[in-house]
Amino acid sequence: MPKHIRLLRLRYLLWLVVPLLFLWVLRSVPLEDSWAVLAGIGPTQILILILANVLVSLTLSGRWWLILRAQGHPISYLTVAGYRVAAFGVSYFTPGPQFGGEVIQVHLVQRRHQVARSTAISAVTLDKSLELLVNFAFLAGGIACILLWQVFPGVEVRQAIILPFLLLALPIGFLLAIWGGRHPVSGPLKVIVGFFSRQKLLGDVPWLSRHRKVYQAIRDSEEEATRFCQESPLTLMQALLISLVSWVAILVEFWLMLRVLGLNLTPIQVISALTAARIAILLPLPGGLGTLEASQVLALGAFGLNPAAGISLSLLIHVRDVALGGLGLWWGGVKSQLP
Repeated sequence: MPKHIRLLRLRYLLWLVVPLLFLWVLRSVPLEDSWAVLAGIGPTQILILILANVLVSLTLSGRWWLILRAQGHPISYLTVAGYRVAAFGVSYFTPGPQFGGEVIQVHLVQRRHQVARSTAISAVTLDKSLELLVNFAFLAGGIACILLWQVFPGVEVRQAIILPFLLLALPIGFLLAIWGGRHPVSGPLKVIVGFFSRQKLLGDVPWLSRHRKVYQAIRDSEEEATRFCQESPLTLMQALLISLVSWVAILVEFWLMLRVLGLNLTPIQVISALTAARIAILLPLPGGLGTLEASQVLALGAFGLNPAAGISLSLLIHVRDVALGGLGLWWGGVKSQLP
């Protein structure tokens, strides 16, 4: 069976998980209770949540804006923020762990601001690497809190802490390799493809000769990223600091959502619930559909709270993300068409 057919079938099998999760959630929690919790949200509270999300979106754009500026491309902050929202729209509605929109980021700055392809790719790569570094650091810290304070009684999660630390090693290893002048993507790619070419597994024409432009773009972007890391370490540290500020904003927004739903959680419980939500979103389903609901029902139930509030919280998150993702897709489409 061809490989692409197997991958397609695997994707459909993953989608079968969604209705199963929804059935489990619906059997565990009456929807009437969830709607009752949502009905208590007033216009003022909705406005506060919108403003909080705008603040989060703006802080998330600072890292990429700072890197582009240091590379000699002082693009307007609001313009960069708009491009990042467009990228979020693509990533959110794409099956997978919140990836895919990076292509839009590269395309928009390259097309509309004449940023060289290698520079655009290196800026987005550094931005994403720092984002993953802080995201996985939070997950590792969140799981450590769950273990230390035994937030979920009776749940054995000691082995689970290994995963975020392994994931954390990926962005750290990538950044260290780039800083040292290595080629962590194009180097292994050349070796692997060269091996398959010699074994005649990719046809008679070597892969690199047919796709030399793609390979060269990756190679050039890595060299651009190396120059940036070696020549602008202070900017890199500032970008990392912005990432930490973004996570503070994310925590505050999540706490506000809990508050408007009438939930008073301890700081450790807030971190634990957010950790569960972030892990659910990383799973290969668009927007964590089904997995997010299950994670919040389990988390709030473990805290001794009404699990219906977990559904309400999940719906609130989905409404926010669908609205923001839809706005991003529209904005990205407009900017891609304009000269």
